[in-house]
Amino acid sequence: MERRTVLKTAAAAVVATSFGLTASPGLAQGEKKFTIALIPGLTTDAFYITMRKGAQAAADALGVELAFQGAPEFNAVLQVPVLDAVIARQPSAILIAPTDTRQLIEPLRKAFDAGIPVITVDTFIGDGKYQTGSGDADFPLSYIASDNILGGRIAARSLAKAIGEEGKVYVSNVKPGISTTDQREQGFKEEIAEHFPKITVLETQFNEDDANKAASQLQAMFARNSDLKGVFGANLFSALGAGNGVKQAGQTGNIKVVAFDAPTSIVEDIKSGLVDEAIAQHPAEIGYFGVVAAFAHLTGQSIPVLIGTGFTVIDKDNVDDPNVAKYIYSD
Repeated sequence: MERRTVLKTAAAAVVATSFGLTASPGLAQGEKKFTIALIPGLTTDAFYITMRKGAQAAADALGVELAFQGAPEFNAVLQVPVLDAVIARQPSAILIAPTDTRQLIEPLRKAFDAGIPVITVDTFIGDGKYQTGSGDADFPLSYIASDNILGGRIAARSLAKAIGEEGKVYVSNVKPGISTTDQREQGFKEEIAEHFPKITVLETQFNEDDANKAASQLQAMFARNSDLKGVFGANLFSALGAGNGVKQAGQTGNIKVVAFDAPTSIVEDIKSGLVDEAIAQHPAEIGYFGVVAAFAHLTGQSIPVLIGTGFTVIDKDNVDDPNVAKYIYSD
C-alpha cells in the first residue's frame, strides 16, 4: 500500500475516533480534490503559524489542498478584503479565525450565500453558538477552539497562587469585541470574584495587540499602584509586553506575570522568573481538527458544532520536559 493511502486511512480513522463518525476512505481517483482555505487572525503570530502546521498535516494526510492567506495584523478592516479574495476563488470550505464577533458576520455570510461551508477556529462570530436556527450568526458549521473561559480561570488560579492570594492585579487585554480574549478576561474575573476575596482586580488595560503599549501600560499601572502584585496577559502580545514592562520597571519577581499563550520567546522569561506561568493552547490541534472537520462535512458526514481542545500549563519546573515543551508554539 502506498504512503498516501496509508495516511488517508489513518486520517479517516482519526475522523471516526474523534467525531464518532463512519470513516471515509478519502477521494477516489478522478474525483475533485478539495481546497480548504485557512484564514488566520494574523499571519505573523506564532500561534497561527503553529495552527497552520497542524492544518497542513491534516491536509497532507487527507489528500486535500490547504490555502493559507491572512492579514499581517489582527484587524477586521484588514481581514475582510482577504476573506473577499478567498471567497472569489471558491474554495471547498473556509476555516477562519474572525477578528471581530460582529464585523465579520456579514462578510462571512457572503461565503455562506455562495455555498462555501464556514468553520471558525480559535475565535467566533456572534455568540459562538452555531446551527441553532436563530440569530444572524448561527450559519457556520462548527467552532473549534480552546475553552477560553476555563483558560481565564486557570490563569486566575495561577496568579492568585503566585501572589499569595491577596493584592492588586489587572488584565492586559487587546480590545473589546474579540471573542477569545473577552472570554479569558471573563473567566479570570469570575474566578477571582468567586474564590479570592483578598485580590482586587483593577481596570483592564487595552493595548490594541501592541506589546510596546502593553509594556508602557504596566509601568503606568505600577506608578499609580506601587503595591501592584500581578498581571494577566490575555494573549501573546499582551503577556510579552506586560513582562517587558515589569522588567523595565525593575520589578522582576515582585510583580508576577501569568501569560496566555506560549511562544518560543517566552521560555527564557519563564526560566528567568519574569513570567511565572504560561497557559499554552494547542493550536496545532485546532488547525488539524479544522481540516478534518471540513473534510468530514465535504464527504457527507455530520460534525459537532463545538470541538474543544486543551491546555498545558508551563512553568519553571516543567518547561524543559519534552512532553510539555512540545506545546510551545512554533515561530
